[in-house]
Amino acid sequence: MATAAEPISPSITSVGWIGTGVMGCSMCGHLIKAGYKVTVFNRTLSKAQPLIDMGANLAQSPLAVASQSDVVFSIVGFPSDVRSVLLDSTSGALPGLRPGGVLVDMTTSDPSLAAEISSAAINKGCHSVDAPVSGGDRGAKNGTLAIFAGGDKSVIDRLNPLFALLGKVNYMGGTGKGQFAKLANQITIASAMVGLVEGIIYAHKAGLNVESYLNAISTGAAGSKSLDLYGSRILKRDFEAGFYVNHFVKDLGICLKECQNMGLALPGLALAQQLYLSLKAHGEGNLGTQALILALERLNNVSLQNLASSN
Repeated sequence: MATAAEPISPSITSVGWIGTGVMGCSMCGHLIKAGYKVTVFNRTLSKAQPLIDMGANLAQSPLAVASQSDVVFSIVGFPSDVRSVLLDSTSGALPGLRPGGVLVDMTTSDPSLAAEISSAAINKGCHSVDAPVSGGDRGAKNGTLAIFAGGDKSVIDRLNPLFALLGKVNYMGGTGKGQFAKLANQITIASAMVGLVEGIIYAHKAGLNVESYLNAISTGAAGSKSLDLYGSRILKRDFEAGFYVNHFVKDLGICLKECQNMGLALPGLALAQQLYLSLKAHGEGNLGTQALILALERLNNVSLQNLASSN
């Protein structure tokens, strides 16, 4: 095992990974391919199987992961899950981490929880970094995620060999600032997605060929990452989750709570959150965020259902 002063490399650094879902499985796979010894934990064993097949060790709890690791990454669903897998006194990662170890939480979560984890880690002679990511399933697969890091800059710089395998790390400031940056990112995406699907509905109603319309705007001022990622998926009715509606509703809810704390009025955020909540109400929480088109279709009693075959 590495000591806190040693550089990070596959020959001396043991890595733990908690959460092997849509994002986590691809991200962890990059570390295994780079030669790191990796120990994984996931509540649903089948989701960890691809990593075990690649050579990862399976642990029975987050605590067991941490006891075998110098750096422990987590990317789980909700703040309550983060609290459970990192801080639980009997099964959490922090109780199993040796002094000098590092927790890296890549879940989008509460900035206040990031501060709580950091304080608990410091009390144990360890470090923690809040490092949520943006880029969806494609960014995870391609190792091109945007990583928003908050915490001790020297610790984050030391972790760069690991972060570089996952994407581009952006240092945002002290503890919690990574989470604040990711929440601002989600606010930006939320209104961009509303604009994208409203434009599609409008183009459809105006009698345009929607595929041609999307191709036309993609290189102009209305072009966006959201359009690149989701435009063709929407036309194909491909609502498989690169990022779940349920998780986006959670993120936007955290944003609204933080807005209340700050005394901020962000009406675009509130509108997007309500539209995404309507998807949940229709039982569509496990679809991807591009399913927002369904909410606008219902509002306007139109369907793009047949576009994929007619265009």
